[in-house]
Amino acid sequence: MSIDQIKNGTAILGIEFGSTRIKSVLIGSDYQVIASGSHEWENDYVEGIWTYSEKAIIEGLQASYADLKSDVLSRYHIPLTRIGGLGISAMMHGYLPFDAGMRLLVPFRTWRNTITGAAAEKLTEVFSFNMPQRWSLSHLYQAVLNDEPHVKDIAFLTTLAGWIHYLLTGRKVLGVGDASGMMPIDPDTCTYDSGMVDSFDKLIADRQYPWKLADILPTVLCAGENAGLLTEEGARLLDPSGELQSGCPLCPPEGDAGTGMTATNSVRARTGNVSAGTSIFSMIVLEKPMSRVYPEIDIVTTPTGKPVGMVHCNSCTSDINAWVSLFREFAGLLGLETDAGDVFTRLFRKSLEADSDCGGLVNFNYLAGEPVTGLAEGRPMFVRLPDASMNLANFMRAQIYASMETLKYGMEIMKREHVAIDCVYGHGGLFKTKEVGQKYLAAAIHAPVTVMETAGEGGAWGIALLADYMVNRKNDETLEDYLQNRVFTGMKQMTVSPDPVDEEGFDRYMERFISCLPAQKAAADHFRK
Repeated sequence: MSIDQIKNGTAILGIEFGSTRIKSVLIGSDYQVIASGSHEWENDYVEGIWTYSEKAIIEGLQASYADLKSDVLSRYHIPLTRIGGLGISAMMHGYLPFDAGMRLLVPFRTWRNTITGAAAEKLTEVFSFNMPQRWSLSHLYQAVLNDEPHVKDIAFLTTLAGWIHYLLTGRKVLGVGDASGMMPIDPDTCTYDSGMVDSFDKLIADRQYPWKLADILPTVLCAGENAGLLTEEGARLLDPSGELQSGCPLCPPEGDAGTGMTATNSVRARTGNVSAGTSIFSMIVLEKPMSRVYPEIDIVTTPTGKPVGMVHCNSCTSDINAWVSLFREFAGLLGLETDAGDVFTRLFRKSLEADSDCGGLVNFNYLAGEPVTGLAEGRPMFVRLPDASMNLANFMRAQIYASMETLKYGMEIMKREHVAIDCVYGHGGLFKTKEVGQKYLAAAIHAPVTVMETAGEGGAWGIALLADYMVNRKNDETLEDYLQNRVFTGMKQMTVSPDPVDEEGFDRYMERFISCLPAQKAAADHFRK
């Protein structure tokens, strides 16, 4: 019974800091969510930097937990005073440097900032490893190149999840998945690549800073390891009312990529997941390393340190949303009241009647630039051949193809690399209409796509599972086996395999899409306010 687990203090808490919401979930011994809470927030743009203030971070943490406590009291009529385990997760990457007194030296620079181009390019060259702009080490080296005065005072560098974990436990540690978004990980040692650490130190040796890179990075831990206990100070920070007792164990803090993999049962080699909402990205657990460096593919890790190939694209469903809004406005002119969900469903289903290559239509959903296709800026753009088959079905299929065309562009590299993919799990708004998004994604990536019915709450549920795995794992039980045999066993799911007709049609569509990339670049260069 859920009420007994709350009374006995055995329920597990997971908290994730997303870019727009801080989510808290409490799970029981059956891995189902028994209570939840959330807090909405937004980043600030301050002096050219996307950031969240320290005040907003702490108050958001407390507000999300308070909302969870309120939900527990409302559902079960008892206060939440003890928990059996806790996990913290957050958006990955970014820059949080602290001095010896754990004072933040500059405002938090989030993953959204694209101000580290020179640093990322140089580190990619030195490491022979793709270093994206959003990674923590790219931010650090850019601060070095900019001669920022705070760099000499850095005593600790971490991520948002790592900082919150420190405040709750006093320990400077990080889960390997989150650490893999700071700098490259050696999969054999499950910690930072020592050769690259040495290369970085040599790169900045002339600056004569009083620290070496290894001195300021968090200690790396793998899933299942104990990452400390909730201190009295940590308990008061999380729950200022004083009701929450200290002493529960915490799992290694993780990034949202690792918790997403956990929440979709895609941590085993040859599996992966695609998250498709405002942005879209794929994460495929690699069986063997890629043959060379690809700027289109980031290499991160699972929470157990297995290498993962990641294709990250900035735009996905926003352009579809805009067109659907236009169609609903037109319906309103005719005096018709429409429900947004019903309109989406009808239009998605209509796309199934289309030509497999969209009949000569091409759409760009680029509200922002896309590094995968080498474009710094984007402009939403619809193009058609003079003799194209312009009908609603083809138009809608082109819109849906556009939501995943850039992802496919990157995934085709994995195909050429012969990356083995047994199954990919799809999650996010693109898959709400049964089968449609799955069908097109399966064609795009040439692999079966599965959508599951999970009772979880996304990444917050994923970090709660990682905390439960640490507390309740059996002997040498692997995370892969824990998820497969305990959490996801018997869960309802639907799998769609690639249709050869769709695959061939999507490939033809991509030929036209690629041929139009110069036009997209020209639009960004010349179409301005």
